[in-house]
Amino acid sequence: MRIDIISAVPESMISFLESSILANAQNKKIVEIFLHNLHDYADDKFKHIDDYPYGGGSGMLIKCKPVFDCIEFLLKERKYNEIIFMTPDAPILTQDTSKELALLENIIIIAGHYKGIDQRIRDVYITKEISIGDYVLSGGELPALVLIDSIVRLLPGVLNNSESALSDSLMDGFLESPQYTRPAKFRDLEVPSILLSGDHKKIEKYRIEESIRLTKEKRPDLLEK
Repeated sequence: MRIDIISAVPESMISFLESSILANAQNKKIVEIFLHNLHDYADDKFKHIDDYPYGGGSGMLIKCKPVFDCIEFLLKERKYNEIIFMTPDAPILTQDTSKELALLENIIIIAGHYKGIDQRIRDVYITKEISIGDYVLSGGELPALVLIDSIVRLLPGVLNNSESALSDSLMDGFLESPQYTRPAKFRDLEVPSILLSGDHKKIEKYRIEESIRLTKEKRPDLLEK
C-alpha cells in the first residue's frame, strides 16, 4: 500500500511516522508513506500557499494552485483509489472505514491548515472526507496520523500477532472485553477465575458476555446500529 500525505507542515508528522508500528510497517515494505510539502508548490518567491477568503471573514484559506499542482503531479505517476480530505465537517472515522481503506492500493490524504481549503479543491479532487470528531484542531496533520495508524495496523504482516487487530474493540461492532495479564493477584486485585480455568469455550463465552455488557454500558449507540 502507498499513502501520500499533502501538508503545509509535513515536518510535524515525521516523528510519529518513523516510530513504532508505522516504522515497522515501512521497514517491512508493507506500506510506503510519502510526505509532500505544499510550500514546494507555491507560485511566489515567499512560498505563500494561503490567502484571504472572498466575502470577508476571519482566517486564511489554502489556495487552489498549490494543492491542484501537487495532486496533479502525483496523478501523473499513478492512479489513486481515494483522495481524502481530513476535515471536521465530514462523517466521523469508524473502524469500518479504516477496514475499507486498508484494502486499497494507493491513497492521498490532504491535511488542511489555517481556516481550511478553497472549496474548489473539494469539488474537483476530493473523493472522500473524514473527521476524527466534532471539534476543531489547528491543522489536519493529527487527524491524518490517526487515520494512517488505524489503517496500517490492519494490513497483513504489520502486527506480529495477526489476531491482535481482529480482536480489537469495534472490529465486530462491540467494545473489547476487559483484559488482564500476570500476576494473577496484584495488591488483593485478582484476575477473574474463569480466565485461569483453561476452559476455552467458557472463556470465549465470558468474553462475549463482557463485550456486550461493556458496549451497553459505555457505548449503547453501537448496539442501536
